[in-house]
Amino acid sequence: MTDTLHQPSRLRAMTAVLDAIALLCKILTGVALVVLTVIFGWLVFGRYVLNATPTWVEQVALLLVMLIAFLGAAVGVHEHTHLSVSLVRSAVPKRIRSLLVVISDIAMAGFGGLMLWYGWQLTVFKWGSLIPLLQVPEGLRSLPLTIGGGLILLFSIGHLIRLCLGVDERRDSIE
Repeated sequence: MTDTLHQPSRLRAMTAVLDAIALLCKILTGVALVVLTVIFGWLVFGRYVLNATPTWVEQVALLLVMLIAFLGAAVGVHEHTHLSVSLVRSAVPKRIRSLLVVISDIAMAGFGGLMLWYGWQLTVFKWGSLIPLLQVPEGLRSLPLTIGGGLILLFSIGHLIRLCLGVDERRDSIE
């Protein structure tokens, strides 16, 4: 994702690892989206052609939507494509813009840390009960929240490290 030619080797390694994690998340969310589409096709076919609705589809769909949403959000933070309002940053002088970028990254890291912490607590709390029709732990519903929060924290820290070293290359960051 980033130009690594002029970066120290440890920073290049960090960037490569974060890019690989983001790529893995994209692959997982892409596969989950395809599976979601296929199982909903099966739901429609079962309901209207076979006259026998597969009831497990809704429970699996909920799990897949959680996976897609939270891993997708983490990738958005990494690639700086997440929902953000850059109008204010673009309208202020460079010095203030730099401060707003740092504040934004710190806020995202804090948000990711909270998602990780409370998502983990929720996952552990719900792990003992089972999802009806699937007979898998209920904690699987909140596991994507936990993982997504951890990745948002990790990717935000990566942005902050690059900012501190002066090699941040995001388009609307520091011009």
